[in-house]
Amino acid sequence: MSAPLAPLARGIDRVSRSALGRYQTAVIRIGISFAWLCFLLREWPNRHEMYGPDGPWSWDMARRLTADNHAFTALVWSDSTLWFETVYALAIVSSALLMLGWRTRTMSVLFMIGVLSLQNRSVFLGDGGDNVIHLLALYAVLTRCGLVWSLDARRARRRRTEAADDGRTGGTGPGAPAGLDVTGILLWAGCGLALAVTEALGNSRMSWTADGPLPGLGWSAVFWGLWLVQGLWWCVRRYAPGEPRTVLDAFANLAHNATLLVIMAEVCLIYSTAGWYKIQGSRWQDGTALYYPLHLDYFSPWPELSDILGGNSVIVLLLSYGTVAVQVAFPFTLLNRRAKNVLLAVMMCEHLGIAVTLGLPFFSLAMIVADAVFLPTSFLRRVGALTGRARDRLLPARAASIPSQREDEESPRSLVG
Repeated sequence: MSAPLAPLARGIDRVSRSALGRYQTAVIRIGISFAWLCFLLREWPNRHEMYGPDGPWSWDMARRLTADNHAFTALVWSDSTLWFETVYALAIVSSALLMLGWRTRTMSVLFMIGVLSLQNRSVFLGDGGDNVIHLLALYAVLTRCGLVWSLDARRARRRRTEAADDGRTGGTGPGAPAGLDVTGILLWAGCGLALAVTEALGNSRMSWTADGPLPGLGWSAVFWGLWLVQGLWWCVRRYAPGEPRTVLDAFANLAHNATLLVIMAEVCLIYSTAGWYKIQGSRWQDGTALYYPLHLDYFSPWPELSDILGGNSVIVLLLSYGTVAVQVAFPFTLLNRRAKNVLLAVMMCEHLGIAVTLGLPFFSLAMIVADAVFLPTSFLRRVGALTGRARDRLLPARAASIPSQREDEESPRSLVG
């Protein structure tokens, strides 16, 4: 191979051979599912007014709007209270299981359905944090976010340990067939049956070629395609673990790495557009923008703290200018790892401040989760190791039964350092 093409070949080999940023995507999986789960549990007493039959945005209005903008929501399939409770419960259960990393591929799809169904049912209830969760829920379906810090990863380690103890070679790698996964088969068959019943009832208004996430691709094609790919994945692992498994792994890694790159670009776009729009505002230009939300009762969970901050013109000026500077500068700091890490810490502290002073915990948590895609892998590994040691001290008997996570330490270097 000629010298000019060698770097390109190495790059293609790297992005197709392994899933990069596996710790970062695991943080995204845990973070967005935790944020959405906490939100749903907090709003449990108000669920009927927010997304259900008692809300000011009625079922007929939601149905007409989704017929216009083609947004997906399962809540317009029926106006019964039982159906609403079922969807809401599904959203809670899928969030909890995705956070734990149980059957991550299936749970990521069910989590996406729950997020889209509730948010698109009442579109005027959301804020910027909901938009971030909305986007990350879509992207998570295409990532291999259960490779570390998940029940799936622990189950895979146990299979490898059992294979080694039995004296078999290859374990559960590409060269060895997978065992019979009864739970996975039943879950896959149940999802296929539910999808078939939905199509047979004919009231879902899901198309095969239109009104989907991509032009020419409807939601029916997306869901059936994901279901068939999952079945194909299991069949190949079970009956053709050699080259076919390697090819499927390469495609999965390409999809994962491409999606990770899109998430990183999305975060940069969010901050750059927010910063440049602020620059055009007169209140941000004169440094008084933060004075006004600090004096609104709706954004003052701690009035005394808001009065202290809003009553000091120097603090208001520094916070206003600092917010704009950090948001505009962040995409450019990606060229320097140390500058990026420093500014990333500043931005996370800023979101924590917003959560406390303005009473927007879920918005702040969603933004911190999105920022986590840029956290250094070495830092995340240290956090994981500290968390594991704390768990071992609290649950020594349980820790003894969990296989070593050494293979996580041998994972490839991530895109973000």
